[in-house]
Amino acid sequence: MRTTENELIKRCLDNDNTALKELYDEYAPKMFGVCLRYAKNDMEAEDILQDGFIKIFSNLHRFKFEGSFEGWLRRTFVNTAINHYKKNLRHAREMDIEEVETENLRDEKILDRISADEILAIVQSLPDGYKVVFNLNVIEGYTHKMIGQMLNISENTSKSQLLRAKRLLREKITRHASR
Repeated sequence: MRTTENELIKRCLDNDNTALKELYDEYAPKMFGVCLRYAKNDMEAEDILQDGFIKIFSNLHRFKFEGSFEGWLRRTFVNTAINHYKKNLRHAREMDIEEVETENLRDEKILDRISADEILAIVQSLPDGYKVVFNLNVIEGYTHKMIGQMLNISENTSKSQLLRAKRLLREKITRHASR
């Protein structure tokens, strides 16, 4: 019989090593997916995953058993990935733009010819700043204002990074699909 999520968390809080492993085994695959979206490669994603679980286990006592535990985990992993990005950021260039236009893919059928793994690899190949803003806005749903606060950049820089990320993704996907 599988224990409930709350029982598992309580056992973890009691330093039950079996429960800690169960928690890791239950959530590591999903959280690795989150980490992978922000990382350059699998090895970097594994580092973020490890750092994230260290934070989870160290701060599990802060979970109030209100709302979604998985949502709490996801926020922790996204913040860990952002901190990893900031720590590795060497030369940030801030570029403001007045207006940002969003463009759709010219040929949406291109996406039918590319697998999800290929798309993930293309997203991972984006420059770090583009990739982080793209993931935070498009995947996680953060606003440009929130992204600006998280990354210590202006709202317009976030918009600019997203626009450039979308353009670069479009180019890379089109190039990849035409092979």
